[in-house]
Amino acid sequence: MEQTITEKIWHNGEFIDWDQATIHVMSHVVHYASAMFEGIRCYETTNGPAVFRLDDHLLRLLHSCQIYRSLPAYSLDDLRQACLELVRVNKLNSCYLRPIVFRGYGTFGVNPLLNPIETYIICWKWGQYLGPEALEQGVDACVSSWARISPNTLPAMAKVSANYMNSQLIKMEAILNGYTEGIALDASGNVSEGSGENLFLVLNNTVYTPPIAASILPGITRDTVVKLCDLLGLTVKKQDIPREMLYIADEVFFTGTAAELTPIRSIDKIQIGQGRRGPIAKRLQEEFFAITSGRKEAPGDWLTFVAT
Repeated sequence: MEQTITEKIWHNGEFIDWDQATIHVMSHVVHYASAMFEGIRCYETTNGPAVFRLDDHLLRLLHSCQIYRSLPAYSLDDLRQACLELVRVNKLNSCYLRPIVFRGYGTFGVNPLLNPIETYIICWKWGQYLGPEALEQGVDACVSSWARISPNTLPAMAKVSANYMNSQLIKMEAILNGYTEGIALDASGNVSEGSGENLFLVLNNTVYTPPIAASILPGITRDTVVKLCDLLGLTVKKQDIPREMLYIADEVFFTGTAAELTPIRSIDKIQIGQGRRGPIAKRLQEEFFAITSGRKEAPGDWLTFVAT
C-alpha cells in the first residue's frame, strides 16, 4: 500500500511543514482518544484533480465533532477551501485527505472540555487500501470474534479514533489468522461492517446492506453505492443480515473511501460465488470509477475540482 509524505500540512488556518506537525505527549488525544476525523479521496480526472463528495465528508466530520462537543473554529466552507488549497499547495493530481479535529495539550484528566481543539488537514499519495489486485480478485475475510461496539456505549455514527480500537482488534485477529479483513457482527449477532468498511451482499439479484442501527458508520461510499444501484435499476434493501446469509450470497463486497469497492472472494474459508469479483460488483465498480475519473457525469455534486 503506497504512502508518501507531502510538503505541507494545514494546521489551524496555516500551512506548516510535514515535520512540524507534532503534538505534545500530554495532549488529551494521546491518552483519551479524543479525535474526530475523515478520510477523503481526491481523484485525477480529465479536468484536473477533484475531491470526491467533499462536502458530505466534511459535514460528517462536523457531526462527529458535535456529538463529542468538540466543534472546531472553522465552518464547512473554511474546511472545504483548506482541503482544496492543501492539494494545490502540494501539487498533487490525486491523493488521500485526512482532516482531523482533536483535543490538544491543556489539563490532564478524562474531562476534555478544558483542552484546546486542534484542527489539522493532511494529504498524501495512497494506493488501494486492500491491495490493487483486490479490486478484481477479491479478498479473503472472516467473521470476527470481536463484536462491533454496542448502541449507547460509543456512538457508531461518529467517525472517531476511539471506535478504531474496536476496529484494530478485528483487523489484527483477521491478519494473524491469515485473512485480509474481518467482518464484525453487531450486539444482536447480525452483520455490521468490516474493520474500516461498510458491507454489501447480493442474493438473487437483490443487493442487501446492514441498516444504520446495526452499529455501522454511515459511509459516504456506502451511500454512493446505494445511489448507483438505483441508477442501474438494482433493488437495495437496508435490513438486518444474519451471519449465515453471508455464506450463501452470490456476491459480497466492502465499500469505503480507502477500500473503494472491494469484492470478498471467501468468508471463513467458504467460497463466495465464483470466488472472485461478481457481475454486480463489476458493474458498480465501472460506474464508480467512471464518475470519479470524470469520464461520466455524477448524479449529484460529487466532484469538487481543485482548480476552481
